[in-house]
Amino acid sequence: MTKPLTPSLNRRGLLQAAAVGAIAIDPALRAVVYAAGSDAPEKPEVKIGFIPLTDCASVVMASVLGLDKKYGVKIVPSKEASWAGVRDKLVNGELDFAHVLYGLVYGVHLGVSGPKKDMAVLMTLNNNGQGLTLSKKLADKGAGNLEGLVALMKKEPREYTFAQTFPTGTHAMWLYYWLASAGINPMKDVKSIVVPPPQMVANMRVGNMDGFSVGEPWNHRAIIDGIGVSAATSQDVWKDHPEKVLGTTAEFVKKYPNTARAVTAAIIEAGQWIDSGLQNKSKMAETIADKSYVNTSVDAINQRILGRYQNGMGKTWDDPNYMKFYNDGAVNFPYLSDGMWFLTQHKRWGLLKDHPDYLAIAKQINQIDLYKQAATAAKAPIPKDVLRTSKLIDGMVWDGKDPKKYADGFKIKA
Repeated sequence: MTKPLTPSLNRRGLLQAAAVGAIAIDPALRAVVYAAGSDAPEKPEVKIGFIPLTDCASVVMASVLGLDKKYGVKIVPSKEASWAGVRDKLVNGELDFAHVLYGLVYGVHLGVSGPKKDMAVLMTLNNNGQGLTLSKKLADKGAGNLEGLVALMKKEPREYTFAQTFPTGTHAMWLYYWLASAGINPMKDVKSIVVPPPQMVANMRVGNMDGFSVGEPWNHRAIIDGIGVSAATSQDVWKDHPEKVLGTTAEFVKKYPNTARAVTAAIIEAGQWIDSGLQNKSKMAETIADKSYVNTSVDAINQRILGRYQNGMGKTWDDPNYMKFYNDGAVNFPYLSDGMWFLTQHKRWGLLKDHPDYLAIAKQINQIDLYKQAATAAKAPIPKDVLRTSKLIDGMVWDGKDPKKYADGFKIKA
Protein backbone atom coordinates (compact mmCIF):
# COMPACT_ATOMS: atom_id res chain seq x y z
CA MET A 1 0.00 0.00 0.00
CA THR A 2 1.26 3.48 -0.71
CA LYS A 3 2.25 5.84 2.06
CA PRO A 4 0.03 8.80 2.94
CA LEU A 5 0.51 11.78 0.68
CA THR A 6 3.22 14.26 1.58
CA PRO A 7 2.13 17.61 3.03
CA SER A 8 2.84 19.34 -0.29
CA LEU A 9 0.41 16.99 -2.00
CA ASN A 10 -2.16 17.66 0.68
CA ARG A 11 -1.87 21.36 -0.08
CA ARG A 12 -2.18 20.51 -3.73
CA GLY A 13 -5.40 18.80 -2.74
CA LEU A 14 -6.87 22.29 -2.44
CA LEU A 15 -7.21 22.05 -6.21
CA GLN A 16 -9.75 19.36 -5.54
CA ALA A 17 -12.75 21.65 -5.28
CA ALA A 18 -12.05 23.21 -8.67
CA ALA A 19 -11.29 19.90 -10.33
CA VAL A 20 -14.19 18.00 -8.85
CA GLY A 21 -16.93 20.60 -9.00
CA ALA A 22 -20.16 19.57 -7.36
CA ILE A 23 -19.74 16.61 -5.07
CA ALA A 24 -23.11 15.02 -5.78
CA ILE A 25 -24.09 13.48 -9.10
CA ASP A 26 -27.19 15.04 -10.57
CA PRO A 27 -30.25 13.00 -9.39
CA ALA A 28 -31.72 12.82 -12.90
CA LEU A 29 -28.42 11.46 -14.22
CA ARG A 30 -28.38 8.92 -11.41
CA ALA A 31 -31.80 7.73 -12.44
CA VAL A 32 -30.58 7.19 -16.00
CA VAL A 33 -27.31 5.52 -15.09
CA TYR A 34 -28.45 3.38 -12.21
CA ALA A 35 -31.91 2.30 -13.34
CA ALA A 36 -31.75 -1.01 -11.51
CA GLY A 37 -32.15 -0.60 -7.75
CA SER A 38 -29.70 1.23 -5.48
CA ASP A 39 -26.97 3.31 -7.09
CA ALA A 40 -24.65 3.17 -4.06
CA PRO A 41 -21.31 1.41 -4.52
CA GLU A 42 -21.56 -1.94 -2.73
CA LYS A 43 -17.95 -1.62 -1.59
CA PRO A 44 -17.15 1.88 -0.27
CA GLU A 45 -13.36 1.42 -0.36
CA VAL A 46 -11.37 -0.34 -3.09
CA LYS A 47 -7.72 -1.24 -3.50
CA ILE A 48 -6.28 -0.62 -6.97
CA GLY A 49 -2.87 -2.05 -7.78
CA PHE A 50 -0.46 -0.10 -9.99
CA ILE A 51 3.07 -0.46 -11.29
CA PRO A 52 5.38 2.60 -11.09
CA LEU A 53 4.81 3.93 -14.61
CA THR A 54 3.61 7.27 -15.97
CA ASP A 55 0.41 5.66 -17.21
CA CYS A 56 -0.77 4.87 -13.66
CA ALA A 57 -1.57 8.60 -13.48
CA SER A 58 -5.34 8.56 -13.94
CA VAL A 59 -5.75 5.96 -11.18
CA VAL A 60 -3.54 7.97 -8.82
CA MET A 61 -5.11 11.33 -9.68
CA ALA A 62 -8.65 9.98 -9.22
CA SER A 63 -7.60 9.36 -5.61
CA VAL A 64 -5.44 12.46 -5.05
CA LEU A 65 -8.04 14.86 -6.46
CA GLY A 66 -10.90 13.21 -4.59
CA LEU A 67 -12.78 12.39 -7.78
CA ASP A 68 -13.52 8.98 -6.30
CA LYS A 69 -15.53 10.58 -3.47
CA LYS A 70 -17.74 12.29 -6.03
CA TYR A 71 -18.89 8.83 -7.10
CA GLY A 72 -19.26 7.53 -3.55
CA VAL A 73 -16.17 5.34 -3.37
CA LYS A 74 -12.65 5.62 -1.95
CA ILE A 75 -9.73 4.49 -4.13
CA VAL A 76 -6.66 3.25 -2.28
CA PRO A 77 -3.75 2.99 -4.76
CA SER A 78 -1.42 0.07 -3.99
CA LYS A 79 2.11 0.10 -5.40
CA GLU A 80 3.12 -3.31 -6.77
CA ALA A 81 6.52 -4.72 -7.71
CA SER A 82 5.82 -6.71 -10.89
CA TRP A 83 3.10 -7.60 -13.37
CA ALA A 84 3.19 -11.20 -12.16
CA GLY A 85 2.47 -9.87 -8.66
CA VAL A 86 -0.42 -7.78 -9.98
CA ARG A 87 -1.82 -10.85 -11.76
CA ASP A 88 -1.64 -13.02 -8.63
CA LYS A 89 -3.26 -10.40 -6.39
CA LEU A 90 -6.07 -9.76 -8.85
CA VAL A 91 -6.78 -13.48 -9.19
CA ASN A 92 -6.77 -14.14 -5.42
CA GLY A 93 -8.75 -11.00 -4.56
CA GLU A 94 -6.05 -9.07 -2.66
CA LEU A 95 -6.59 -6.31 -5.22
CA ASP A 96 -10.05 -5.19 -6.29
CA PHE A 97 -8.80 -3.63 -9.55
CA ALA A 98 -5.49 -2.87 -11.20
CA HIS A 99 -3.77 -0.58 -13.65
CA VAL A 100 -2.72 -3.51 -15.80
CA LEU A 101 -1.42 -4.66 -19.18
CA TYR A 102 -4.19 -5.30 -21.71
CA GLY A 103 -2.66 -8.59 -22.81
CA LEU A 104 -2.17 -9.78 -19.23
CA VAL A 105 -5.93 -9.67 -18.60
CA TYR A 106 -6.61 -11.62 -21.81
CA GLY A 107 -3.83 -14.09 -21.02
CA VAL A 108 -5.25 -14.86 -17.56
CA HIS A 109 -8.76 -15.26 -18.99
CA LEU A 110 -7.45 -17.90 -21.41
CA GLY A 111 -5.06 -19.49 -18.93
CA VAL A 112 -1.92 -18.79 -20.98
CA SER A 113 -0.23 -16.42 -18.52
CA GLY A 114 -0.72 -18.12 -15.18
CA PRO A 115 -3.82 -19.33 -13.37
CA LYS A 116 -6.99 -19.26 -15.50
CA LYS A 117 -9.73 -16.98 -14.25
CA ASP A 118 -12.56 -15.10 -15.94
CA MET A 119 -11.49 -11.49 -16.21
CA ALA A 120 -12.91 -8.07 -17.05
CA VAL A 121 -11.62 -4.92 -18.75
CA LEU A 122 -13.62 -1.88 -17.62
CA MET A 123 -11.84 0.84 -19.63
CA THR A 124 -8.63 1.70 -21.44
CA LEU A 125 -6.46 3.94 -19.27
CA ASN A 126 -4.17 5.36 -21.93
CA ASN A 127 -3.03 5.30 -25.54
CA ASN A 128 0.60 5.58 -26.71
CA GLY A 129 3.65 6.59 -24.69
CA GLN A 130 5.66 3.36 -24.38
CA GLY A 131 9.15 2.96 -25.81
CA LEU A 132 11.72 0.72 -27.46
CA THR A 133 15.14 1.48 -26.04
CA LEU A 134 18.52 0.19 -27.23
CA SER A 135 21.67 0.25 -25.12
CA LYS A 136 24.15 3.08 -25.56
CA LYS A 137 26.76 0.42 -26.36
CA LEU A 138 24.72 -0.69 -29.40
CA ALA A 139 24.08 2.91 -30.43
CA ASP A 140 27.83 3.63 -30.32
CA LYS A 141 28.22 0.84 -32.91
CA GLY A 142 25.64 2.46 -35.19
CA ALA A 143 22.60 0.59 -33.88
CA GLY A 144 20.50 3.47 -32.59
CA ASN A 145 17.43 2.49 -34.58
CA LEU A 146 15.86 -0.62 -36.08
CA GLU A 147 17.74 -0.40 -39.38
CA GLY A 148 21.04 -0.04 -37.53
CA LEU A 149 20.16 -2.95 -35.25
CA VAL A 150 19.49 -5.25 -38.22
CA ALA A 151 22.83 -4.26 -39.78
CA LEU A 152 24.75 -4.80 -36.54
CA MET A 153 23.15 -8.21 -35.92
CA LYS A 154 24.33 -9.29 -39.38
CA LYS A 155 27.79 -7.80 -38.92
CA GLU A 156 28.34 -9.08 -35.37
CA PRO A 157 26.28 -12.27 -34.93
CA ARG A 158 25.76 -13.36 -31.31
CA GLU A 159 22.85 -13.86 -28.92
CA TYR A 160 21.10 -10.50 -28.59
CA THR A 161 18.89 -10.14 -25.53
CA PHE A 162 15.79 -7.97 -25.25
CA ALA A 163 13.64 -7.41 -22.19
CA GLN A 164 9.90 -6.96 -21.96
CA THR A 165 7.65 -6.83 -18.93
CA PHE A 166 5.25 -9.82 -19.17
CA PRO A 167 4.92 -12.67 -21.70
CA THR A 168 1.38 -11.84 -22.94
CA GLY A 169 1.61 -8.11 -22.16
CA THR A 170 1.67 -5.02 -24.32
CA HIS A 171 5.43 -4.42 -24.15
CA ALA A 172 6.21 -7.93 -25.36
CA MET A 173 3.82 -7.40 -28.28
CA TRP A 174 5.30 -3.98 -29.24
CA LEU A 175 8.82 -5.45 -29.09
CA TYR A 176 7.93 -8.51 -31.17
CA TYR A 177 5.93 -6.55 -33.73
CA TRP A 178 8.68 -3.93 -34.09
CA LEU A 179 11.46 -6.51 -34.56
CA ALA A 180 9.35 -8.59 -36.97
CA SER A 181 8.59 -5.51 -39.10
CA ALA A 182 12.31 -5.51 -39.99
CA GLY A 183 12.59 -9.26 -40.57
CA ILE A 184 13.85 -10.25 -37.11
CA ASN A 185 11.95 -13.21 -35.67
CA PRO A 186 11.66 -12.47 -31.92
CA MET A 187 11.09 -16.16 -31.15
CA LYS A 188 14.17 -17.43 -33.02
CA ASP A 189 16.65 -14.64 -33.77
CA VAL A 190 16.92 -13.03 -30.31
CA LYS A 191 16.53 -13.96 -26.64
CA SER A 192 13.57 -12.43 -24.80
CA ILE A 193 13.57 -12.01 -21.00
CA VAL A 194 11.05 -10.59 -18.50
CA VAL A 195 12.09 -7.68 -16.26
CA PRO A 196 9.74 -5.54 -14.10
CA PRO A 197 9.49 -1.95 -15.42
CA PRO A 198 11.28 -0.12 -12.56
CA GLN A 199 14.23 -2.55 -12.87
CA MET A 200 14.83 -2.05 -16.61
CA VAL A 201 17.36 0.78 -16.32
CA ALA A 202 19.41 -0.94 -13.60
CA ASN A 203 19.51 -4.18 -15.63
CA MET A 204 20.65 -2.37 -18.75
CA ARG A 205 23.30 -0.54 -16.74
CA VAL A 206 24.93 -3.86 -15.79
CA GLY A 207 24.66 -5.24 -19.34
CA ASN A 208 21.85 -7.76 -18.89
CA MET A 209 20.14 -6.76 -22.15
CA ASP A 210 20.77 -5.07 -25.48
CA GLY A 211 17.38 -3.40 -25.54
CA PHE A 212 14.03 -3.24 -23.81
CA SER A 213 10.38 -2.43 -24.34
CA VAL A 214 8.73 -0.64 -21.43
CA GLY A 215 6.46 2.22 -20.44
CA GLU A 216 7.60 5.67 -19.45
CA PRO A 217 9.36 7.11 -17.58
CA TRP A 218 11.91 4.31 -17.86
CA ASN A 219 12.86 4.92 -21.52
CA HIS A 220 13.54 8.59 -20.80
CA ARG A 221 15.28 7.65 -17.56
CA ALA A 222 17.74 5.49 -19.56
CA ILE A 223 18.57 8.55 -21.69
CA ILE A 224 18.99 10.83 -18.67
CA ASP A 225 21.32 8.25 -17.11
CA GLY A 226 23.31 7.92 -20.35
CA ILE A 227 22.84 4.17 -20.74
CA GLY A 228 20.17 3.92 -23.46
CA VAL A 229 18.78 5.57 -26.58
CA SER A 230 15.23 5.76 -27.90
CA ALA A 231 15.11 3.64 -31.05
CA ALA A 232 11.33 3.95 -31.46
CA THR A 233 8.13 4.73 -29.61
CA SER A 234 5.17 2.40 -29.32
CA GLN A 235 3.11 4.92 -31.30
CA ASP A 236 5.58 4.39 -34.16
CA VAL A 237 4.43 0.75 -34.10
CA TRP A 238 0.72 1.58 -33.79
CA LYS A 239 -0.59 5.13 -33.57
CA ASP A 240 -3.10 5.52 -30.71
CA HIS A 241 -2.68 1.91 -29.62
CA PRO A 242 -4.43 0.62 -26.50
CA GLU A 243 -2.07 0.25 -23.58
CA LYS A 244 -2.98 -0.18 -19.89
CA VAL A 245 -6.52 -0.97 -18.83
CA LEU A 246 -8.53 -0.90 -15.63
CA GLY A 247 -8.77 -4.62 -14.99
CA THR A 248 -10.58 -6.78 -12.48
CA THR A 249 -12.18 -10.22 -12.31
CA ALA A 250 -15.54 -11.07 -13.89
CA GLU A 251 -16.58 -12.23 -10.43
CA PHE A 252 -15.94 -8.74 -8.96
CA VAL A 253 -18.02 -7.00 -11.64
CA LYS A 254 -20.89 -9.41 -11.08
CA LYS A 255 -20.78 -9.00 -7.30
CA TYR A 256 -20.11 -5.24 -7.17
CA PRO A 257 -21.45 -3.65 -10.40
CA ASN A 258 -22.13 -0.23 -8.85
CA THR A 259 -18.61 -0.12 -7.39
CA ALA A 260 -17.08 -1.03 -10.76
CA ARG A 261 -19.17 1.66 -12.45
CA ALA A 262 -18.28 4.33 -9.87
CA VAL A 263 -14.53 3.61 -10.03
CA THR A 264 -14.60 3.64 -13.84
CA ALA A 265 -16.41 7.00 -13.90
CA ALA A 266 -13.93 8.53 -11.42
CA ILE A 267 -10.94 7.39 -13.50
CA ILE A 268 -12.50 8.63 -16.76
CA GLU A 269 -12.87 12.01 -15.06
CA ALA A 270 -9.25 11.90 -13.87
CA GLY A 271 -8.17 11.32 -17.47
CA GLN A 272 -10.26 14.32 -18.53
CA TRP A 273 -8.52 16.41 -15.89
CA ILE A 274 -5.01 15.31 -16.95
CA ASP A 275 -5.62 15.90 -20.66
CA SER A 276 -7.35 19.26 -20.19
CA GLY A 277 -4.17 21.33 -20.26
CA LEU A 278 -0.48 21.89 -19.67
CA GLN A 279 -0.92 23.00 -16.06
CA ASN A 280 -2.73 19.81 -15.07
CA LYS A 281 -0.17 17.62 -16.85
CA SER A 282 2.61 19.38 -14.94
CA LYS A 283 0.79 18.92 -11.63
CA MET A 284 0.23 15.26 -12.48
CA ALA A 285 3.96 14.80 -13.19
CA GLU A 286 4.89 16.40 -9.85
CA THR A 287 2.39 14.17 -8.03
CA ILE A 288 3.27 10.80 -9.52
CA ALA A 289 7.06 11.41 -9.40
CA ASP A 290 6.75 11.11 -5.60
CA LYS A 291 8.33 8.03 -4.02
CA SER A 292 4.85 6.76 -3.07
CA TYR A 293 4.15 6.33 -6.77
CA VAL A 294 6.74 6.23 -9.60
CA ASN A 295 9.70 7.33 -7.47
CA THR A 296 11.74 9.25 -10.04
CA SER A 297 12.61 12.85 -10.86
CA VAL A 298 9.88 15.06 -12.33
CA ASP A 299 12.06 15.73 -15.40
CA ALA A 300 11.94 12.02 -16.28
CA ILE A 301 8.15 12.32 -16.60
CA ASN A 302 7.15 15.82 -17.63
CA GLN A 303 8.72 16.09 -21.10
CA ARG A 304 7.26 13.04 -22.80
CA ILE A 305 3.74 13.55 -21.43
CA LEU A 306 3.81 16.83 -23.39
CA GLY A 307 5.14 15.11 -26.52
CA ARG A 308 8.64 16.55 -26.19
CA TYR A 309 10.97 13.73 -27.17
CA GLN A 310 14.72 13.26 -27.46
CA ASN A 311 16.47 10.09 -28.53
CA GLY A 312 19.71 10.42 -26.55
CA MET A 313 21.73 10.89 -29.76
CA GLY A 314 21.09 14.58 -30.33
CA LYS A 315 17.71 14.39 -32.03
CA THR A 316 14.69 16.13 -30.50
CA TRP A 317 11.14 16.28 -31.81
CA ASP A 318 7.56 17.07 -30.87
CA ASP A 319 5.37 13.99 -31.15
CA PRO A 320 1.64 14.70 -31.54
CA ASN A 321 0.87 11.07 -30.62
CA TYR A 322 2.21 11.22 -27.07
CA MET A 323 0.60 9.48 -24.09
CA LYS A 324 -3.06 10.42 -23.76
CA PHE A 325 -5.46 9.58 -20.95
CA TYR A 326 -8.75 10.87 -22.41
CA ASN A 327 -8.39 12.64 -25.79
CA ASP A 328 -12.05 13.70 -25.94
CA GLY A 329 -13.18 10.21 -24.93
CA ALA A 330 -11.34 8.35 -27.71
CA VAL A 331 -8.87 6.74 -25.28
CA ASN A 332 -11.11 5.12 -22.72
CA PHE A 333 -13.68 3.11 -24.69
CA PRO A 334 -12.84 -0.64 -24.40
CA TYR A 335 -13.05 -1.42 -28.13
CA LEU A 336 -13.62 -5.11 -28.83
CA SER A 337 -11.11 -4.89 -31.69
CA ASP A 338 -8.38 -3.74 -29.25
CA GLY A 339 -8.78 -6.83 -27.09
CA MET A 340 -8.99 -9.11 -30.13
CA TRP A 341 -5.73 -7.70 -31.52
CA PHE A 342 -3.80 -9.02 -28.52
CA LEU A 343 -5.33 -12.46 -29.10
CA THR A 344 -4.16 -12.37 -32.74
CA GLN A 345 -0.61 -11.68 -31.55
CA HIS A 346 -0.78 -14.38 -28.87
CA LYS A 347 -1.73 -16.79 -31.66
CA ARG A 348 0.98 -15.41 -33.96
CA TRP A 349 3.72 -15.98 -31.40
CA GLY A 350 2.57 -19.43 -30.29
CA LEU A 351 1.16 -18.39 -26.92
CA LEU A 352 -2.17 -19.76 -28.14
CA LYS A 353 -2.01 -23.06 -30.01
CA ASP A 354 -5.37 -22.73 -31.72
CA HIS A 355 -7.52 -19.85 -32.90
CA PRO A 356 -9.85 -18.80 -30.09
CA ASP A 357 -13.34 -17.43 -30.68
CA TYR A 358 -11.91 -13.92 -30.90
CA LEU A 359 -15.13 -11.91 -30.82
CA ALA A 360 -16.85 -14.01 -28.16
CA ILE A 361 -13.87 -13.67 -25.80
CA ALA A 362 -13.63 -9.90 -26.33
CA LYS A 363 -17.35 -9.60 -25.56
CA GLN A 364 -16.89 -11.64 -22.38
CA ILE A 365 -13.97 -9.54 -21.11
CA ASN A 366 -14.64 -5.96 -22.27
CA GLN A 367 -17.49 -4.53 -20.23
CA ILE A 368 -19.04 -2.32 -22.93
CA ASP A 369 -22.41 -1.72 -21.25
CA LEU A 370 -20.91 -0.89 -17.88
CA TYR A 371 -18.42 1.46 -19.55
CA LYS A 372 -21.23 3.30 -21.34
CA GLN A 373 -23.02 3.87 -18.03
CA ALA A 374 -19.82 5.15 -16.37
CA ALA A 375 -19.04 7.38 -19.37
CA THR A 376 -22.55 8.87 -19.19
CA ALA A 377 -21.96 9.68 -15.51
CA ALA A 378 -18.59 11.29 -16.34
CA LYS A 379 -20.09 13.13 -19.34
CA ALA A 380 -17.71 11.37 -21.75
CA PRO A 381 -18.75 10.72 -25.36
CA ILE A 382 -19.26 7.14 -26.53
CA PRO A 383 -18.14 6.01 -30.01
CA LYS A 384 -20.73 4.53 -32.38
CA ASP A 385 -18.79 1.35 -33.17
CA VAL A 386 -17.20 -1.28 -30.92
CA LEU A 387 -14.49 -1.89 -33.55
CA ARG A 388 -11.90 0.56 -34.90
CA THR A 389 -9.45 0.52 -37.81
CA SER A 390 -5.70 1.09 -37.54
CA LYS A 391 -2.64 0.75 -39.79
CA LEU A 392 0.49 -0.57 -38.09
CA ILE A 393 4.21 -0.06 -38.78
CA ASP A 394 4.40 -2.91 -41.33
CA GLY A 395 1.47 -1.57 -43.36
CA MET A 396 -0.96 -4.25 -42.11
CA VAL A 397 -4.45 -2.89 -41.45
CA TRP A 398 -6.35 -4.12 -38.40
CA ASP A 399 -10.10 -3.61 -38.21
CA GLY A 400 -11.20 -6.55 -36.07
CA LYS A 401 -13.43 -8.00 -38.81
CA ASP A 402 -11.49 -11.17 -39.68
CA PRO A 403 -9.08 -11.88 -36.81
CA LYS A 404 -8.28 -15.45 -37.92
CA LYS A 405 -7.17 -14.30 -41.38
CA TYR A 406 -5.21 -11.41 -39.84
CA ALA A 407 -3.41 -13.67 -37.34
CA ASP A 408 -2.48 -16.14 -40.09
CA GLY A 409 -1.42 -13.41 -42.51
CA PHE A 410 1.99 -12.59 -41.02
CA LYS A 411 5.10 -13.89 -42.79
CA ILE A 412 7.10 -13.87 -39.57
CA LYS A 413 5.55 -15.86 -36.72
CA ALA A 414 6.45 -18.51 -34.16
